[in-house]
Amino acid sequence: MENGAIKIFLCSEVVRELDFLDQCRFAREIGYAGLELAPFLLGDDPANLAPGAVVELRRIAESEGVAISGLHWLMAAPAGLSITADDDHVADRTLEVGRRLVALCASLGGRYLIHGSPGQRVLEPGHEAQGRRRAERYFAKIAEDAEGAGVRYIIEPLSRIDTRYVNSVEEALELIEAIGSPALATMVDCYAAVTNGEDIPALLARHVPAGAIRHVHFNDDNKRGPGEGGIDFAAILDMLIRLDYGGTAAVEPFIYVPDGQATAARSIGYLRGLSAALR
Repeated sequence: MENGAIKIFLCSEVVRELDFLDQCRFAREIGYAGLELAPFLLGDDPANLAPGAVVELRRIAESEGVAISGLHWLMAAPAGLSITADDDHVADRTLEVGRRLVALCASLGGRYLIHGSPGQRVLEPGHEAQGRRRAERYFAKIAEDAEGAGVRYIIEPLSRIDTRYVNSVEEALELIEAIGSPALATMVDCYAAVTNGEDIPALLARHVPAGAIRHVHFNDDNKRGPGEGGIDFAAILDMLIRLDYGGTAAVEPFIYVPDGQATAARSIGYLRGLSAALR
């Protein structure tokens, strides 16, 4: 938080129709602190970008005066990844991709990676225990890389509609405590939390003071931008301000009406307006 204002980034897939330069320029011009990158937009195998391409992405962002805050949607590309599958080849390949994404994040100047990716953390019926053990091994190993790279690896609780593995901050914290790495943290996705019946201000009040929640995804209960559904974002922002929240936040709607650019612009205007009124 700077001067009482929460740093808010834009998830890059919202404006995926723009090239990277225009994504940076657009985000800056409408008031975002920068971009939270979805690696799948960078190519079919984003974990293996050529060093020159990585340098160019960072140069473009810096030339536009925006930050690349971190990465999210980590496992969408390449195809066939899973942290829970009972297959050694898949597990090894997934871990290697994760390690390369940690390195990519650090090279881009990012500070965190958000591990959501519900399709790549499926618990197969009858094999739930094995899936959980596989996932815990993945997080334990990736935490070592994150710690070495100086970035935070954030486990994102998701809606029970999307996955049966890690649906609450409490579940994420149990996993983090079992692993014991300072590089791991968790977060709140507003859509997921409300869909699961959580009271977001109360959730923040319980866990932000302890430093457990390090990121927030702003999206509404209808999957659109904040302020387009039924979530009380004034109460959420008020709590974050009262707690002097020191983490980051990003706008991550899933439905864009009428389009991504309009949704992004409306979202940041709404959140900034609320924040200013509350301060």
